[in-house]
Amino acid sequence: MKIRKALLQFALSLILVPAFFAIGDEGVNMYYTFALSSDVDRTLVSYANRFGITLAGALYTPKDLNVDEKYPALVIGAPYGGVKEQGPGIYANELAQRGFVVLTFDPSFNGESGGEPRHVSSPEIFTEDFSAGVDFLGTLGYVDREKIGAIGICGSGGFALSAAQVDHRIKAVATASMYDISRSMKDGIAADPDAALDALAQQRWEDVDNGYPEYIPSWPDHITSEVPEGLDPITAEFYSYYATSRGHHPNARANFTTTSQMGFINYDLLDRIDTISPRPILLIVGENAHSRYFSETAYVNAAEPKELYIVPDAIHIDLYDRTDMIPFDKIEEFFKTALDV
Repeated sequence: MKIRKALLQFALSLILVPAFFAIGDEGVNMYYTFALSSDVDRTLVSYANRFGITLAGALYTPKDLNVDEKYPALVIGAPYGGVKEQGPGIYANELAQRGFVVLTFDPSFNGESGGEPRHVSSPEIFTEDFSAGVDFLGTLGYVDREKIGAIGICGSGGFALSAAQVDHRIKAVATASMYDISRSMKDGIAADPDAALDALAQQRWEDVDNGYPEYIPSWPDHITSEVPEGLDPITAEFYSYYATSRGHHPNARANFTTTSQMGFINYDLLDRIDTISPRPILLIVGENAHSRYFSETAYVNAAEPKELYIVPDAIHIDLYDRTDMIPFDKIEEFFKTALDV
């Protein structure tokens, strides 16, 4: 129960904030938490989802890309509270070197993507953002529309699987350190749902009276050198990534608007996970990840073909950026087999 309470506190504590800029590889203002490979090109892109929200993305392609050929493609979503300049870019940077065209993006309402009010989290719209990524990839003449897959890191793992449940254009799905945010929210209010919903109802009135929704950032707006004492283990783990030089990005200070919780309480992201079959699912999780049970539950509920891949000694955040632990050979093999590359 303590673990699940801590998971809920994390899920409720995430938010993205306005962009910070520094000179980057594209010749425009951008800040990344990793170095771009000399074998990869990165291009900033934008496109709309079906709600009319403009998404900010980054497209990674092999340096030797031949526009007269057709390539397999992947759309990658960020951890819940993260942005495209963090983990998704690390995955894209590696997988583009292995022959994939890869799209990363900021979720609607967050980072550099559009949508008002800012800092909203929505299970339906975040799921739609994956399908919008497929839309965009399909407009590229050098992408094979029949060979598009999705990768979701942390909370985006749940959104990627949710998208695949209804979008048959997604031919294969992989997740890393997957969180089912809807399950986490429901677990967190299970002890007294009426009290939790009463509090959210009151917050709605306060938002109406204030003219804007409440949000409370979790991480500082600057890089810190150490994790404060007294934090619970899960919060301390996330702090060690989001608030230190390891993964800090000013667009990823954590927490979403308080009333965003209502959508997740009223929504089941993975209630149709078995319908993804016969398209394959790869669930990657750290051996010591506090979130491991999300992937294990999804594996049980999914239909074949499916695989649960355990990374020895890894904790949850290791699969965000530890290139020595992220099983890229496995990911490459999975998608090249699934997409018949």
